[in-house]
Amino acid sequence: MTPSELHNDAIVIDGLIIAKWERELLEDMRKGGLTAANCTVSVWEGFKATVDNIVSTQKLMDECSDLVRPVHTTEDITRAKEEGKTGIIFGFQNAHAFEDQIGYVEIFKKLGVGIVQMCYNTQNLVGTGCYERDGGLSGFGREIVAEMNRVGMMCDLSHVGSKTSQEVILESKKPVCYSHCLPSGLKEHPRNKSDEELKFIADNGGFVGVTMFTPFLRAGVNATVDDYVEAIEYVMNIVGEDAIGIGTDFTQGHDQQFFEWLTHDKGYARRLTRFGEIINPKGIRTVGEFPNLTEALLRRGMSEKQVRKIMGENWVRVLRDVWGA
Repeated sequence: MTPSELHNDAIVIDGLIIAKWERELLEDMRKGGLTAANCTVSVWEGFKATVDNIVSTQKLMDECSDLVRPVHTTEDITRAKEEGKTGIIFGFQNAHAFEDQIGYVEIFKKLGVGIVQMCYNTQNLVGTGCYERDGGLSGFGREIVAEMNRVGMMCDLSHVGSKTSQEVILESKKPVCYSHCLPSGLKEHPRNKSDEELKFIADNGGFVGVTMFTPFLRAGVNATVDDYVEAIEYVMNIVGEDAIGIGTDFTQGHDQQFFEWLTHDKGYARRLTRFGEIINPKGIRTVGEFPNLTEALLRRGMSEKQVRKIMGENWVRVLRDVWGA
């Protein structure tokens, strides 16, 4: 089987896309052969603004039903593959949209939200992000984790502080994930995870999606798809071939104003970080170039079975464990 044939045959899942919602993006997802993706519909927004985002996103999906379908279960991912469409999983990068209402968790689950990051860079009612002193998981946060477990919503810890992450991993009765992270063993950065953190989440039944966001890659803006594969292999050697997947963090279509919003607390307050130039690794600059990743993994010497697991099969299994279907 050629790399192209393997890519077309495989389940391909991106564990994190925060690109601009427009038909052009959805067309590129089809060009790249994406079976499903966790697509961000909330970062700094509260309950109402997040619902508004879901409404507008749903409208676009209805208009582009020839390209995409909603995902509520792993069976929907299988259907997307069969139909030649991309399944859209709604995801949050911050539990802020739950506000202080535990009941909102189930409401958002019914709206199609399957993955929620507990904090985005800073403190919220649940716990602490990776850019400030980490106070750990709050009592309310423990209730939120329990409710997310109950309704079948995955806890994501990518932008979460180390102590809060550890406590969520131990608190959750279901697998949790870093949906989009890189190893600090290759580059020190507040957003990257240490070998110990990667091993801890895997040892406790968790999952790691590896990102290609160049500010966190060793080669930075000079990175290629092969540098991305180096990071995937590094993480796989720690967590094993069954606890790893893809989470690109594609920001396709967004302008500098969007990144200013992302890099300030709550979108407007203090500056948390600077990214510099945002350019994806050469060879996978756009979602449409996803087949190049399959080829690069094979070129690295990974088996067809390993490539299938990394590209999507592992995500399907862990999501089934969390969602229950």
